[in-house]
Amino acid sequence: MSQDVVTMEKVVALCKRRGFIFPSSEIYGGLGSTYDYGHYGVLLKSNVKAEWWRAMISDRDDIVAIDSAILQHPKVWEASGHLAGFTDPMVDCKTCGKRFRADHLGELACPPKPSKHPGEGPECELTGARDFNLMFETHVGPVADTASIAYLRPETAQGIFINFKNVLQFARKKPPFGIAQVGKSFRNEITPGNFIFRTREFEQMEMEFFVPPAEAATWYEYWQKARYQWYTELGLRPDHLMLRPHEADELSHYSSATSDIEYLFPIGWSELEGIANRGDFDLKAHTEHSGEKLEYFDQGSGERFVPHVIEPAAGADRATLAFLVDAYDEEEIEGDTRTVLRLHPRLAPVKVAVLPLVRKDGQPEVAREIVAALRGRMTTEYDEGGSIGKRYRRQDEIGTPYGVTVDHQTIEDRTVTVRDRDSLAQERVGIDDLTELLTARLHAPWVTPKLADSAS
Repeated sequence: MSQDVVTMEKVVALCKRRGFIFPSSEIYGGLGSTYDYGHYGVLLKSNVKAEWWRAMISDRDDIVAIDSAILQHPKVWEASGHLAGFTDPMVDCKTCGKRFRADHLGELACPPKPSKHPGEGPECELTGARDFNLMFETHVGPVADTASIAYLRPETAQGIFINFKNVLQFARKKPPFGIAQVGKSFRNEITPGNFIFRTREFEQMEMEFFVPPAEAATWYEYWQKARYQWYTELGLRPDHLMLRPHEADELSHYSSATSDIEYLFPIGWSELEGIANRGDFDLKAHTEHSGEKLEYFDQGSGERFVPHVIEPAAGADRATLAFLVDAYDEEEIEGDTRTVLRLHPRLAPVKVAVLPLVRKDGQPEVAREIVAALRGRMTTEYDEGGSIGKRYRRQDEIGTPYGVTVDHQTIEDRTVTVRDRDSLAQERVGIDDLTELLTARLHAPWVTPKLADSAS
């Protein structure tokens, strides 16, 4: 396995320093496990979501998109089982007043005694475990009474199930077909943490694939392989990924089979995405509670059936974190340490940085000309602040694959230097050939240099 220099602390520091991600409400002391995405973080996560949409929609003709409401009828959560069963066991410490997940005590640190787990300190006194519902409760309308109770959705999946009938009417699809959605979800986690790995507000990328019952097992196998391949194609190292089937005692009540794609984060192996065979539980539950038949009728054969559902469910924030962690690298160059994000070019927030060597002699004007020519084809950034070395290092930490330097020779012969982020190779290229060259390179197959380093 390739060795890593990355730690969660280094990733957090880089994200803050370069404006990827920082604590929310920071000027007021922050709010536990809530984060704001800065410019480069927005671009990176947007690219992650765009690649997911590409894999689900653009590259296929059997999946359609939906964007359901965050606030839904309370009976949605009664039917889905979230109202009664979406709980975690919670304990309180009577000494320090903190709350912990009872099933995670062995992974947590005691606040007064960080070297020990909650309950192990000499002063610790834990209460008995009790169930805690993870849904955020709110109220609809001007009066906060029981008739107005609603919930922030804890998952995007139910918004797909309750729209199954609507989609059948407009999409002209028949099983097997899928409905895909990206959107915010909210869970009142007892012990969130590890940066954006577990937060109370997060973004999901979920797809429900509706299949004839007899085909469920086949499609379950298909989507496990397809989703694993999506991560490796975008640069995650296979030796840091694994597909782990759930044991029988781990399965959700609706699932006949579930597998997690896990990634080796600095905190250890943790879930990146789940692929579940949900059977017909959801459509039948909503049929029972709503009175609306959620089934498929084949007019050709006269057959009626309730489709079974295969669900690949990923977190946009967790995926973004995994790509950041996997891309983080350090190397010694002439006695200095270079920090670089070796992101897949398709994910990189900025594709090309255009850098005038000096802010005079017509170089900024030529650089601006190049930026204007490249924009619309690729995300481009103009950078003239500081020495050229510092600007290279700044772009390396952002993960920009290519740097274009305008110098004195450019003014004479209209050639520029193109610098490769990973190899540090530089070559002279004519300005007129630049757009075609960079476009080709950005669309060429790419493999993380970390794989080559581990093999050597």
